[in-house]
Amino acid sequence: MRGRVSAEGIVPLGADFPPDGSGPDADCHILHIDMDAFFASVERLHNPEARERPVIVGGTGPRGVVSSADYLARRCGVHSAMPMVRAMRLCPEALVFPPDGPAYREASEAVMDILRSVTPLVQPLSSDEAFLDVSGARRRLGGPVRIAAMIRERVRKEQRLTCSVGVAATPFTAKLGSTHCKPDGLLLVPTEHVHGFLDPLPVGALPGVGDKTEKALTRLGLRTVGDVARVETDLLCLELGNKAGTRLAELARGVDRNSVTPESPDKSVGAEETFDRDVSDVEEIHREFLRLSEKVARRMRAAGLVGRTVSVKLRRADFSTINRSRTLQESTDVAREINAVARELYDMSGMERTRLRLIGVRVEGVEAAERSYRQLALGEEETGWRDVERVMDRVADRFGPGAIQSAVLAKRDEKDV
Repeated sequence: MRGRVSAEGIVPLGADFPPDGSGPDADCHILHIDMDAFFASVERLHNPEARERPVIVGGTGPRGVVSSADYLARRCGVHSAMPMVRAMRLCPEALVFPPDGPAYREASEAVMDILRSVTPLVQPLSSDEAFLDVSGARRRLGGPVRIAAMIRERVRKEQRLTCSVGVAATPFTAKLGSTHCKPDGLLLVPTEHVHGFLDPLPVGALPGVGDKTEKALTRLGLRTVGDVARVETDLLCLELGNKAGTRLAELARGVDRNSVTPESPDKSVGAEETFDRDVSDVEEIHREFLRLSEKVARRMRAAGLVGRTVSVKLRRADFSTINRSRTLQESTDVAREINAVARELYDMSGMERTRLRLIGVRVEGVEAAERSYRQLALGEEETGWRDVERVMDRVADRFGPGAIQSAVLAKRDEKDV
């Protein structure tokens, strides 16, 4: 992946960074993923009439405030926490939607599932941003920039949303990187360029610098991050206190002692697909359930997880959604077993021939595979499917996801050619 090298860092432009991660991203194993105008983007997905118009999310009453605004509305001066009355004066052509918490949570969970399929070291900061430590995924997926590009492509393809990604050696710099390249960008800040990237930024870019702290720094003649980096730490501690002063001095010099701290272990692993057109053909839906089941099982095996409860999501053309689930007697990470349950749940849902815009498969109640064992019934033999699918995993890791697949899916793909 080529990029423009400057004092600010590297803005990747292509896809030819060394596959082994030996390029300028060699020690930049921290990614910060930030969804672009998340709430507004989800509303645009659900409301076709909003495709070409500015979108604002927030309260619509006389005291309503803006929760989120897309980039069209931001160009008019609209921003979050602004009174809605003022926002509508600035951008009268905008469409306003009240917050839809369930829709945003659903989209957030789908994006986080993508991130966790890359590495278990995911630290969500909110519904629309997270840190990743990809040091353990490099052998399987390539260098950090390649991983970042892959994540952006998957979010775009699978969720029809965009995100911006900062890549750096520390969480603080990675987060600034994603902010710097929004919207829909990817920015690498190599360690050797960190000072050139940080120094020109205003002091307000440093975490913990609010109005009060900024005024205190301005009194000292410190207006940029570079100014703070060059001043004695003792002076900062005298003005701001020992803890705040030391922390600010370290950050300004590119030192961040924080690491990515994942949340509690995953409770579920899922995947879903929004069709390009509403689908009612049972055979086509069955094939998509198989594809999603294989994707979920592959992610579980990559993370060393198994689970007992299989659930499906079925969303009609009018966006109404139902969920169905069943708990198995034994935990599994086998796509064939997951698909059998998912397909049966769909067949029993009463929604055959119903036009669907989205379907999903999820395995819940997951745990580490080493903590679970499979108890065969008397006379039962292992089917061997787990071993077969693990071989398929190795082939896909080496040659790409499309290198090997189920005969049913391969036959479908041949028809599509």
